[in-house]
Amino acid sequence: MCILLFKFDPRPVSKNAYRLILAANRDEFYHRPSKSADFWDSSNEILSGLDMEEGKEGGTWLGISKKGKMAALTNYMQPKTDKNAKGRGIYGLSNSLLDTPWKKLQYGKQLFTEVVERSQDLTKEDLVQELLTVMNNQEPQLPDPAIEDQGKEYIRPILNQYAAVCVRCPGYGTRTNTVVLIDSEGQVTFTERSMINEDVNQWKTSTYEFKLHT
Repeated sequence: MCILLFKFDPRPVSKNAYRLILAANRDEFYHRPSKSADFWDSSNEILSGLDMEEGKEGGTWLGISKKGKMAALTNYMQPKTDKNAKGRGIYGLSNSLLDTPWKKLQYGKQLFTEVVERSQDLTKEDLVQELLTVMNNQEPQLPDPAIEDQGKEYIRPILNQYAAVCVRCPGYGTRTNTVVLIDSEGQVTFTERSMINEDVNQWKTSTYEFKLHT
């Protein structure tokens, strides 16, 4: 039940505004092997985490290149596609279509938007911390007929465990928070907070900064 929240504005009017503000959670089995975000290719061009599960080594859930290409991946519980392209604005994505009205997604967007609206008045460090706080909100957003209807028998028995922005279950849940900021000058700040040793009480935070080559 991964979740991504992002504001996209490729040509911000204000010099203090951001082209992109993104906050994401990776929800996965705690024991699934992976590597934290780093530049893995020899050219130091692509920054991402790496899935190290046997037979699937080398995949990722979120990554960005120095040329400004970015990709993120969530699981999807329904075989439908959205052909409508999206422009600038604030969006949310979980295990469905963009902006599907799940209550956890709507609540996450509300919290995210409140931070984004103050982003130009915050230091970069404070903005990152406030976004991490949003992504670690564990308040279940129930009842939620939309997620029940989509997940049906698959999700109903565990709905109360998955209905928060931050998922916390025995052996499964939010194990990585990622915040990506791209300012008006193309400066990228990539912050990853990841769980250590499958222990919800142990985390490490890493930050990478670079300029887009565009």
